Amino acid sequence: MRVAKPRSGEHGCRTPDEALAVIRSMASKWTDEHIAASLNRMGIQTGQGKTWNAHRVSSLRRVHDIRAYLSAHKDGQWLTMSEAAAQLGVNNHRVRSLIKAGFLAATQVVPRAPFQIQASALLDLRVIDAVARTGAPCQEVAEGQMSIFSTT
Repeated sequence: MRVAKPRSGEHGCRTPDEALAVIRSMASKWTDEHIAASLNRMGIQTGQGKTWNAHRVSSLRRVHDIRAYLSAHKDGQWLTMSEAAAQLGVNNHRVRSLIKAGFLAATQVVPRAPFQIQASALLDLRVIDAVARTGAPCQEVAEGQMSIFSTT
């Protein structure tokens, strides 16, 4: 019986290509902590079957020569959910519901990754109106719609 001997540097504990693709796509805009959290939410493990943390993401980036996120160069055009919530004066849950309802435009690099929100999207009148309605849900009310609750 003949078996091919692994080449130098080859081993069975290889990081999945899917994880590398996620890291490459997120590295320019997100910190290693955000990337690790996204990989863990997606259920992708390291080559050794472990969960991700910032150190493991950082190490993999260095090995594969993937440029890191530089927070000092953040230009303010893109915001995280927490940053958007702070600017709007609401909590993260409210921002998430605005995104889900379609009032606030947001993108994700990959599914389950943190949302990226353009700062200019916070100035949309629909977003401002929805945030101003503190007692009502984030839904548009149709003209002529009658309330099921009496005003008395």
